[in-house]
Amino acid sequence: MTDDRHGTHRHLRLDPRLMDPRRLARRTVAGGRQWRRGGRWHTLGEDGALPEQRRCTADVVVDCAVYAGGDRVASLAPREALEEAGKHDGGFAWIGLHEPDAEHIAEIAEVFGLHPLAVEDAVTAHQRPKLERYGDTLFMVVKTIVFVEHEKLTATSEVVDTGELMIFLGADFVVVVRHGSAPGLTRVRRALESRPEMLAHGPAAVLHAIVDQVVDDYLDVADEVELDVDELESDVFSAAHGDDAERIYQLKRELIEFKRAVHPMARPLQRLSEEPDRLIGAEIARYLRDVADHLTHVRERLVGYGELVDGLLAANLSQLAVQQNVDMRRISAGAAILAVPTMIAGFYGMNFDHMPELRWTFGYPLMLGVTATLSYLCFRAFRRYGWL
Repeated sequence: MTDDRHGTHRHLRLDPRLMDPRRLARRTVAGGRQWRRGGRWHTLGEDGALPEQRRCTADVVVDCAVYAGGDRVASLAPREALEEAGKHDGGFAWIGLHEPDAEHIAEIAEVFGLHPLAVEDAVTAHQRPKLERYGDTLFMVVKTIVFVEHEKLTATSEVVDTGELMIFLGADFVVVVRHGSAPGLTRVRRALESRPEMLAHGPAAVLHAIVDQVVDDYLDVADEVELDVDELESDVFSAAHGDDAERIYQLKRELIEFKRAVHPMARPLQRLSEEPDRLIGAEIARYLRDVADHLTHVRERLVGYGELVDGLLAANLSQLAVQQNVDMRRISAGAAILAVPTMIAGFYGMNFDHMPELRWTFGYPLMLGVTATLSYLCFRAFRRYGWL
């Protein structure tokens, strides 16, 4: 190895330990410790942690395409896509982003002229479903629901998981930002591309396709949740029922999370379908009214599930109270039966010299017979009244 500062040659000897396969993922150099990840060496921080990996804008862009006349005409970068869309009559750019940070969304916002408040919501996520207008752009937040598979509902089972979609709608573009467990929109894009007559309506057709798919997913998840409700109902009213209060309460919490995603969507859909808007158009508004009807169906089902779960919780508590009363009656009956021999033995256990039949030869068997007879009569009486 040549040292340019001194013009001398020096030989670098490899530490044999570095050739150990178990150590190939880490090494120590003059600049500090390094760790190999993603095919590259990264210098560790002072605390020994790997530096945060930064993604370029291309990493957060799932797909970016230009559409015109119902056909996909090009796949370009966001800035070029918007310029290309302007060259076609009725053309628009559709870009999908996955969990961008502030720096990435700022680049997109500059290209498409997005409002800072809407951009802030798109970065931070955890927004309530809503619809807002910023100048010539509509901004809509949609909550997605994913059913979490589980073999049996338990007190800790996660039933539903939520994600978010933020949709920016302009005259010649639609930008979709996806957060959390929201499913990818590849299937929506492909389905819409297979219907050029629908895609020809422009960005509003994309908005309808996304919202329609989200509401359809609500219906599918509602079907799965209904199975959990039915299973829980069978367990509560089964002969070998137990304390299902924790399971019922867990399902109730998951239903509340489901409702928080579904119920606030009603107002934005109503505005899109009933209030005239040049970005939506009359034709797409009619399609959105159909989506609103499906959403109403989901909301009604969730209300029914909630009432049923409330009833199951009340029934479970009532069953526990009844079972406790039954147990107390059985204990009381047993105590009453045992009180008979205890009373007789208490009399004959007294230390008196002059007692009736104290020294009688048949006194002991008579006492046993009387005790057994009285105990049996008490047992028959408690059985007749249903205490035993």
